[in-house]
Amino acid sequence: MAQPLRHYGVAIFLLALSFKATSTSTSTATHDGHGRKSLHFTLYQQETINKTLYLIVKGVTGPDASPTTSPFGSLFVNQDLLTISPNSSSKVVGVAEGVSITSSLDGLINIVTEKITLELKHYKGSISMLGTAHNIEVFDLPVVGGTGDFMFVQGYIKPSLLTFDSPDIVYRLEFHLYWPPYVADHFSY
Repeated sequence: MAQPLRHYGVAIFLLALSFKATSTSTSTATHDGHGRKSLHFTLYQQETINKTLYLIVKGVTGPDASPTTSPFGSLFVNQDLLTISPNSSSKVVGVAEGVSITSSLDGLINIVTEKITLELKHYKGSISMLGTAHNIEVFDLPVVGGTGDFMFVQGYIKPSLLTFDSPDIVYRLEFHLYWPPYVADHFSY
């Protein structure tokens, strides 16, 4: 009878320690109600056609081509600067490198894989995302991992087209990042 009670006592003690650890965190990021640390911020992706964005393979043009569509099967690569404001001369805090393949016959939907390397005030590392993007509509791209301070990160990035003055394009990127409880207290920020 004493053995099972001792196991319950150890379990209660460990549970109390975990509550103490999450409640005394000095992180500047917030914790949600599920013990996950979260971080939310916005950056601006500065893209220039044939300077930071290149068409590698031109796909098959469908019946309704327009400036907002790309031919089915088109392959694009990019290496764009990320800034703290929509102005391209504002402070650069990261780089977005990726590949996009037009995957719909109407030329509006793309399969996107992107690595975003960031050097923020308290966070340094990269975020990887993989998902489906729409050329005009706002959408969510799932975060599938990260490195450095973004190790084990989950969440999504919500890109939206801000300006399109050919050849310059500016996207607003809203980051919604979450760390699972088992790593939330690993970071001291």
